[in-house]
Amino acid sequence: MLRFMPVGDSMTIGSAGEHTWRYRMWQHLRDTYGGPFALVGPRETLYDKAADAPTSYEYADCDPAFPRAHLAGWGEGWLHMGPLIGEAVRSCRADVLLVSLGLIDLGFYTNAEQTADNARDFVAAARAANPRVRMVVMPVIPNVRAESDAPFAAEVARFNELLAKTVADLDEPRSPLLLASPPPSYDIHLDTYDGTHPNATGEHKIAQGFAEAMYQAWDLGEPYEDDSV
Repeated sequence: MLRFMPVGDSMTIGSAGEHTWRYRMWQHLRDTYGGPFALVGPRETLYDKAADAPTSYEYADCDPAFPRAHLAGWGEGWLHMGPLIGEAVRSCRADVLLVSLGLIDLGFYTNAEQTADNARDFVAAARAANPRVRMVVMPVIPNVRAESDAPFAAEVARFNELLAKTVADLDEPRSPLLLASPPPSYDIHLDTYDGTHPNATGEHKIAQGFAEAMYQAWDLGEPYEDDSV
C-alpha cells in the first residue's frame, strides 16, 4: 500500500464545513491510482474558527470512506513542521509527502533564505526517517497580502526561487523530490474565499497541482479531471 501524507498550513488542514484539497486528492487517487493507497498522518481534525483551535470533525459532505489523516496546522509552516516530520513519517510509515508550506513562515517568522534553510532541514529529517520517501512540494501561492505589501511579495518570489533550487539540489533517485505548480488559472480572487484559503475550485486546483506533478514525473495515476479546473 502506498501511503500519502499531506503536510501543510491552514490551506491544507482546512476549517469546519470544508472538503479540503486533501479530499479532492483522495477522490482523484481513488479513481485513477491502480493500487491500494491511504492518506496518513498523526492528525485528523479541521480548524474550528469559533473555538480558535483544530478541534472540528465537521467536514463537508465527504464520502465516509475518506481517510482524514494529515499533518497540517493552522498557522504552522516549515519552521513548525520540521521538528515533527521525522516522527510523523516513522509512525505513519509515509511513502509520499504532499507538502504545501511557507506562507506562514514568510508572513510572520522567517525571511526567504531562512525559510529555504528550514525546508532543507525538513527534507533531511524526512529522509532520516525513511530514506526512500518521495516528496512533492508546492511553491507558495501569493495571497491577498502580496497585492498591497511589496516587501512581502518580494520575499514570496525570492523563496519560490530558492525552493526550486533546493528541490533541484536535493533531488535524488532513491528519494525523489518534485516541485509542483498550481495550475496557471489559479486566481486568489476566484479560487479562495478570503484571498488566502481555497474554496471548492481552489481545492481542486491545488490537488491538480500535486496530481499532475506525480503523473508527469512518476506516471502515478492519471491527469486530473474536473470541470472546475
